[in-house]
Amino acid sequence: MPTKLLAAAALVVNAFVWGVSWWPFRLLQVHGLHPLWATAIIHTIALLCLTVLRAGAWRGFGHHPLLWLLVLVAGLTNVGFNWAVTVGDVVRVVLLFYLMPAWVVLLAWPMLGEKPDIGSVMRLVLALGGVVIVLKTPGTPWPVPQSLADGLALMGGFCFALTTILLRKLNQTPDATRMMAMFGGGAVMSIGAALLGMTAGVVQALPSPDVAWVTLVLCLSAAFLLGNFSLQYGAAHLSASVTSLIMLSEVVFASVSSVVLGTAELTTRTLLGGGLIVLASVLSVVSFRKSV
Repeated sequence: MPTKLLAAAALVVNAFVWGVSWWPFRLLQVHGLHPLWATAIIHTIALLCLTVLRAGAWRGFGHHPLLWLLVLVAGLTNVGFNWAVTVGDVVRVVLLFYLMPAWVVLLAWPMLGEKPDIGSVMRLVLALGGVVIVLKTPGTPWPVPQSLADGLALMGGFCFALTTILLRKLNQTPDATRMMAMFGGGAVMSIGAALLGMTAGVVQALPSPDVAWVTLVLCLSAAFLLGNFSLQYGAAHLSASVTSLIMLSEVVFASVSSVVLGTAELTTRTLLGGGLIVLASVLSVVSFRKSV
């Protein structure tokens, strides 16, 4: 198989893992394991595996202070997304999470010195218009987040955009070091969020080990490791524009799987707003491709 075709297939694997991850997280919740605790265990297992394979990667944290910020935002990305898809409408959550064009335009200027042009501002307006349509319901005068899932999705998407910008700034660091920062952030931030949630009464305590949920967690850990390695391989052999476009297939995987399993409903408002958000993302990819 040609290298580029294999790289594209690897990116689809990563998008599929993330796109359908909501289902095992909901199964784990049925077994009494909150998505925050599940995220903490999964990322801790992944971190231990990476430490065994690439122990020297930890030394990079002493030379690149921005890696600690990557720990924070990558961890909050996982906290927001994994919790949101477990308790909210999957399609709605994924669309709000993928509000990338808006956040990147706002963040790239102060962090990367990329001043927005007319095209980027128009894409920002397009994406925000899609969010207004998704959030606006007949019973609300203003299109504001209406649930915990909405807020978590927006927070996770913002942190995801910040994560991508930090990865660009840290592109000279070893892949293993960045992976450790991301998995370490997922472990630390989810544990912290779970403990805070317990004190607030919104997160149940970690249940006793059970064969069913332990087995599922181990399988999900392997899937996320495979997805991350697939992302590293695919992104290394394809342009950033092609990578971004392929990664949008996660929206398709999440939407189709949730509708087929009867956990989401594709309303006209969601389809219209989601179409604008995805269109803004595609236009961002096309614009980036023309600029390189």
